[in-house]
Amino acid sequence: MKRKIGIVLVLLAAISVVASISVVALPQEQETLKIGALVTLSGSGAAWGQGMLHAAELATDDVNANGGLDVGGKKYRVQVIPYDDKYQANEGVTVANRLVFEDRVKYIIGSVGSAVLLAIQPTTEKNKVILMTLAFTSKALGADKLFTFRPVVTTGEISQPQIDWVVKTRNIKRVGFLFPNDETGQSISSDNSAAYRKAGATPAAMESFERDRVDFVSLLTRILAAQVDAIELGGNSPTTAGLILKQARELGFSGTIIHTGGPATQEIVNVAGKQAAEGLLEHTPINPALASVKAYIERYVAKYKQPMNGFSPAFYDGTRMMFDAMRKAGSVTDSDKVRLELEKIKTFSGVLGEESWTGKARYGIDHQLNVPFYVAEVKDGQEVIRAQCTVAGCK
Repeated sequence: MKRKIGIVLVLLAAISVVASISVVALPQEQETLKIGALVTLSGSGAAWGQGMLHAAELATDDVNANGGLDVGGKKYRVQVIPYDDKYQANEGVTVANRLVFEDRVKYIIGSVGSAVLLAIQPTTEKNKVILMTLAFTSKALGADKLFTFRPVVTTGEISQPQIDWVVKTRNIKRVGFLFPNDETGQSISSDNSAAYRKAGATPAAMESFERDRVDFVSLLTRILAAQVDAIELGGNSPTTAGLILKQARELGFSGTIIHTGGPATQEIVNVAGKQAAEGLLEHTPINPALASVKAYIERYVAKYKQPMNGFSPAFYDGTRMMFDAMRKAGSVTDSDKVRLELEKIKTFSGVLGEESWTGKARYGIDHQLNVPFYVAEVKDGQEVIRAQCTVAGCK
């Protein structure tokens, strides 16, 4: 009996040792970090929204390929959760609530439109959710909006230097404007009108419209009656800008057409056609001749099998800066600490070059990315860089 009891005790001890070894050998389950993408994926702003979403996905691919995001001694698998705001404020609020209260995210790439941003900010700021937004409105940033960052330059930064260059080199005297009747359109209209006056040109006609409009003939007819020698498309979405351009040329307008807002060349050409788009002057935040930009474009096209929108590299860099801030903060849950580390980034080597935060003089807070930008001319359906710009001017 004693011998049997001894054998049992030995077996129990052996099982205990094996069990303890097994527990030690099992790897810890990797935690998931969710990043929201509240962007426009359908309708007129879809090209911009897709570029932003894909940027976040590519930045996420980088960290996941290395075993996850290493923060505070833990490895996090990053997951991007996309929602379509449909370029509408009410839809933006719905999906923002989903991301914040159901998905429990602390980081969101978005929104595309200003109206959406202003509608969701009360929720994101109150819940300390860090946003990387495209919204051009000057109201997007402020000393009271601690968790909103903008990794692109807006008409507030780009209008004057670009318009100075266009007015001087193209001898522009009278300009007609077509802008959407919403927060984005009103903000861009104000910026651009002031910039043209300062450059010595007259805003001779101004028309506004609802976002879903597709027939611009009557508006263009009134603008052309004012004998303008240029039409300013501001930051109109790619599809809308393409339709306006096409219809203006069909009405016989042969003057300069300028799109000083967001990049959209390929999408505009697709809608308007090469012939109508020939000579269009287009703002672009990228120079495809830069090796880093060229490599990003090639990677983007290889994965998504479609042309890259020019906003995408900025949001790829913005997402990477956010990940960097998490590492330095040692936390993915304490967005206060992450925000402070994000603000501290003075120089960041990104796709667009050496980047830093600026904006305090204009917005009361340094949450505006400072990067060079360019004026391109469309020739045979492709962008040709005509001027390199900073806020100080173009050359």
